[in-house]
Amino acid sequence: MSDKFELLFRNGTVVNQDGTGTRDIAVAGGRIVAIGDIDPRRAGRVVDCTGLHILPGVIDSQVHFREPGAEHKEDLETGSRAAVLGGVTTVFEMPNTKPTTTNAATLADKILRARHRMHCDFAFWVGGTRDNARDIPELERLPGAAGIKVFIGSSTGDLLVEDDAGISEILSRTRRRAAFHSEDEMRLESRKSLRIEGDPSSHPVWRDEIAAMMATERLVAIARKHGARIHILHISTAEEIEFLAAHKDIVTCEATPHHLTLSADDYARLGTLIQMNPPVRAPHHRAGIWKGVTGGVIDVLGSDHAPHTLEEKAKPYPASPSGMTGVQTLVPIMLDHVNAGKLTLEHFVDLTSAGPARIFGIARKGRIAVGYDADLTIVDMKRRETITNRWIASRAGWTPYDGKRVFGWPVGTIIRGRKVVWDGEIVGPSTGEPVLFQEALPRG
Repeated sequence: MSDKFELLFRNGTVVNQDGTGTRDIAVAGGRIVAIGDIDPRRAGRVVDCTGLHILPGVIDSQVHFREPGAEHKEDLETGSRAAVLGGVTTVFEMPNTKPTTTNAATLADKILRARHRMHCDFAFWVGGTRDNARDIPELERLPGAAGIKVFIGSSTGDLLVEDDAGISEILSRTRRRAAFHSEDEMRLESRKSLRIEGDPSSHPVWRDEIAAMMATERLVAIARKHGARIHILHISTAEEIEFLAAHKDIVTCEATPHHLTLSADDYARLGTLIQMNPPVRAPHHRAGIWKGVTGGVIDVLGSDHAPHTLEEKAKPYPASPSGMTGVQTLVPIMLDHVNAGKLTLEHFVDLTSAGPARIFGIARKGRIAVGYDADLTIVDMKRRETITNRWIASRAGWTPYDGKRVFGWPVGTIIRGRKVVWDGEIVGPSTGEPVLFQEALPRG
């Protein structure tokens, strides 16, 4: 070990897999090289973290940054700017862009666009389709690929695989964990007449809990047939939580801050701003998802950041698109829940760093440990702030949480030992790099 460190984070309360306590973290070459009580004279620079909590870097494994094809809503730079200002150090971006990310060329194009232009580290989901099913064993191992993502219920984009045969063909070929948007397309089609023009509160009536449950049951049955590992995104119903608790050998799942914070009661106030797929539902579903969090059924938190402009969202329902901003508000919204006693800070760390690293096989991220990337999310658990549209860095420029007072706030975002954000300001250049995955490490 070198006698001199490049950077020392001193006197912070470190929250990690081995507990919580005041410790120093030394960094050299972008990696953590020492943890403990460290002499500050050994460091080139010292960051005083007295009174702050240091968490492993937050990983948001579901964002839509809209590039290429819809840069008027968001692009890789603006979306990642929002991420780091919200304390997120790594994102997995979704494939429903234009063109869709469904082959080696479109994945390579995104990586080229992202490298050292995105402020955070990144990976890209590859869309699974009928046309590329045979290529999946190669596609899911490409550099920068988070894995295969499949839409079995229609949402934004052109990546629908709604039938059992199509899903089966994809899952017969995956070796990594595949992610799914789980709503039954046939039921959605049959219930379109239940949409009421101008009334977004009819959205969860149309895309009801049965549509979600039917799709999730189908997915589990097909995955079990093929011995496949699956990940179900944005769980929205209490029934799915109860069902998935019996299938944790093959299924992991995600909850979103909006499904844990908002409910159908909020349509009257927020209208299409909270129109999402799957929908924000009645309060008992929110309670059921919280039960999944506290019981450990939920493995990760993801924002499902899916921006649209205010002009697009102002269209009368159902012409209004589904989606909201979320990557920048994930950390403050969930820290507010921590301070309210809904979950512990240690559990938040598991859901946003250790959990994603574990289920997706991320290399060198997800823990504060010697040899790991020095990715840190530094938060002030005693700071009260108000989330506002003006704070939102997304090109969309709005949040459904505008005016919400929160208790707990991100103050520092450190990525591979580089101070990217401090106290609300971006203080370093964009140096985003692709994430490495254990199941797709380059062969020597």
